[in-house]
Amino acid sequence: VLQVFSEVREGFILLGRKGVYKVEKFLGEGSFGKVAKCKKLGTDQVVAIKIIWGSGQMEINALEELSQINADDHNLVKFVESFKYKKYTCIAFEVLDQSLLDFMEKRDFHPLTVEEIRTIAWQLVVALKGLKSVNLVHCDIKLDNIMLVDHVSEPFRVKLIDFGLAEKIGHMRTGATMQNICYRAPEVILGLPLDQSVDLWTVGYILFVLYTGSFIHGWDADYNILRAMTKENSQDVWKLDTAQEQSKKKGRLVEDNIPFWSLEQFVDLLKRMLMVDPSKRISPSEALQHPFFTMGRVQPTAGTQTTNPEEPNQTKQKQTRPNRNPAKPNQNQTKPDQTKPNPSQTKRNQTRPNQTKPN
Repeated sequence: VLQVFSEVREGFILLGRKGVYKVEKFLGEGSFGKVAKCKKLGTDQVVAIKIIWGSGQMEINALEELSQINADDHNLVKFVESFKYKKYTCIAFEVLDQSLLDFMEKRDFHPLTVEEIRTIAWQLVVALKGLKSVNLVHCDIKLDNIMLVDHVSEPFRVKLIDFGLAEKIGHMRTGATMQNICYRAPEVILGLPLDQSVDLWTVGYILFVLYTGSFIHGWDADYNILRAMTKENSQDVWKLDTAQEQSKKKGRLVEDNIPFWSLEQFVDLLKRMLMVDPSKRISPSEALQHPFFTMGRVQPTAGTQTTNPEEPNQTKQKQTRPNRNPAKPNQNQTKPDQTKPNPSQTKRNQTRPNQTKPN
């Protein structure tokens, strides 16, 4: 990373295959390298270029597989191009606003409302359905890798980013270590066979964090995480605090004027996403039919219907709705259940939490 800092600076020119880019400023950095906001010379186009030490071939393979489906319709970051600069790989994407981690930290992890979470949840499940259609598993979903597109003009419109650890479903190796330890699925901890269910677990965990403003368990060791999971799933603990109960615990007002049955639907969806047994975990297609999205009452067979639900209402914030809401796939398009797959160079056993623990 230090070498990247010394060689690529603000004002630096990067020669891509589809254009020439001028580095305007740096947006962030990590173990992979760093991300720069760049302007494509001769145009008004602005892109985010991820500068990686090494080939980055796994991520490029994944992005090429994802190019088979519409990124906007499936709430995935839009890939522009990739090219080489000396020993670095540069991957250009559309510019997005901020990560959910940054957004939550700015509000001191103050919980979101159920309506806001419903909007985010729908988009993430649609993203997972898109990944499944090309036989991909993200393997590293976390608050850092969910980006708000433009929170001012499109509140809570989100996209999934960073496919550096993505895997083809058929290539996932039993016993492989993956996922940030905060969000790690039980089958990963136990070294069991893996499939797309690991992503469903992580999305469910993130929805819980967005509602409560806190994590279900600590992340000091896999053993303690697993012990906490076992304890939580062996007792009747599936009850989320009401807004009034949250206000009392946090010592500040938490408002969420929703009917109680809507909260019940949310709890039921979380239970299905956070099943310890991955074979019993809800699938993306089933989740989209869940009463939490269809606005129906919870039934014993919820999540097994085949009709298309209506898109959940946008948040209560005032906004100008675009002519086309990309949060829901175009119903007139061919259903994305017939396509193909992808992955990056970051070592799986180095996937560590890079976020501060909420209060």
